[in-house]
Amino acid sequence: MKYKQPQIEIMDTTLRDGEQTSGVSFVPHEKLMIARLLLEELKVDRVEVASARVSDGEFDAVKMICDWAARRNLLPKVEVLGFVDGHISVDWIHATGCRVINLLCKGSLKHCTCQLRKTPEEHIEDIIAVVNYANEQDMEVNIYLEDWSNGMKDSPEYVFQMMDALLHTNIKRYMLPDTLGVLNPLQVIEYMRKMVKRYPHAHFDFHPHNDYDLAVSNVLAAVLSGAKGLHTTINGLGERAGNAPLSSVQAILKDHFNAITNIDEGRLNEVSRVVESYSGIAIPANKPIVGENVFTQVAGVHADGDNKSNLYCNDLLPERFGRKREYALGKNSGKANIRKNLEDLGLTLDEDSMRKVTERIIELGDKKELVTQEDLPYIVSDVLKHGIMNEKVKLKTYIVNLAYGLKPMATLKIEINGQEFEESSSGDGQYDAFVRALRKIYKVTLGRRFPMLTNYAVSIPPGGRTDAFVQTVITWSFDNTVFRTRGLDADQTEAAIKATMKMLNIIEDEYKTE
Repeated sequence: MKYKQPQIEIMDTTLRDGEQTSGVSFVPHEKLMIARLLLEELKVDRVEVASARVSDGEFDAVKMICDWAARRNLLPKVEVLGFVDGHISVDWIHATGCRVINLLCKGSLKHCTCQLRKTPEEHIEDIIAVVNYANEQDMEVNIYLEDWSNGMKDSPEYVFQMMDALLHTNIKRYMLPDTLGVLNPLQVIEYMRKMVKRYPHAHFDFHPHNDYDLAVSNVLAAVLSGAKGLHTTINGLGERAGNAPLSSVQAILKDHFNAITNIDEGRLNEVSRVVESYSGIAIPANKPIVGENVFTQVAGVHADGDNKSNLYCNDLLPERFGRKREYALGKNSGKANIRKNLEDLGLTLDEDSMRKVTERIIELGDKKELVTQEDLPYIVSDVLKHGIMNEKVKLKTYIVNLAYGLKPMATLKIEINGQEFEESSSGDGQYDAFVRALRKIYKVTLGRRFPMLTNYAVSIPPGGRTDAFVQTVITWSFDNTVFRTRGLDADQTEAAIKATMKMLNIIEDEYKTE
């Protein structure tokens, strides 16, 4: 008998449950942008965008999303959390233009009796009244059985009583949350199989939380046991320890369970970065799939193995997720790592030169200095002393000053291909004044384009010494290319200026092709 691949429906709740992350609050236009990316770019099946009755701003955000979704025939994919409160939540959601309510009901006897102070029969009666009213408004109803995990642990008869009573309504999906993140995969398998066996025609979603770092494992267990839908968030945002991250869920479903989803993997990294920016919650560098370093080989033996039949590659190829493999430079770098980076730059070295450059990079790594790919030509030039990197832009002299009550000033003289230019400018800081003076030379005097500074990071070695080196890494955007340059000096402004001069030399060849 041929195995049938399960088709799994993904409901992303970044805009509702993810926004319950401490310190995260999306403004309406950010919510609209994220909803658009989720539905049109990532191709998630559904999005839960808010909770009813939160605020006027939340109402406006949901209305904006629903207006947009209606124009693109995506309105049935937009959902809002509502409550068992008579007509209030239904009317609030209906007024936004949304036509799907995710009704929050109690999935454990303890929640029903202690929080609502009602009997199961009274709660069921209230739920059915809301479901019937929503149906009268032509709204689709899904229900959450809140605290379902503890309900199955402590009061399974209550869970079955709820299901038996609601099964004959027009509820479309039964959503089963591990509200407090207390389950392990074996328990998920046990409880989900009981639900599926008892109610074989019901559509069950599983909603995990990550308190024990088991959310992704529990997702796999739920699918293995017959769940038809899963709830995720971008970057694992969510209350307490968060929810299951969509990127990891997608990779595991495809590679370990051979499941089918509608997710466009190639857009995962892009959407993760947008949510990172809007939420202010940084993605850990080692976070699977979307972390800064997860497709970076550090050990030289790994780069050597990749050159020999991709010995250190697995199914998580970076190209799947709109990324590329990189080879780090530092004290663990071997010649293979360095050669990979040099090949990307179009540089080739003989074995003796490779040995000298490798020794220099290891020396820098021992000092905990960051070595970027853009540093390589300068390291090569410095080590081999034969001008592989021809310095076409030179800083001849400069002065920057700072006086109380006055804007910082900078005056500089640079040489570009043998011709000298001098300019002055004020700025919001000493480095800003320096860059403004440079920009005058390039844009006003020479009529050239000047790169955009997109990120500026400063690091100081531990210990708190005032004479410690300052390492400045600046990210630039130029002609749809993003690259980084690094400067190291005891003075922060000087370190930034060194990084800037490296940038100017890197792009100098680009001007000649125009």
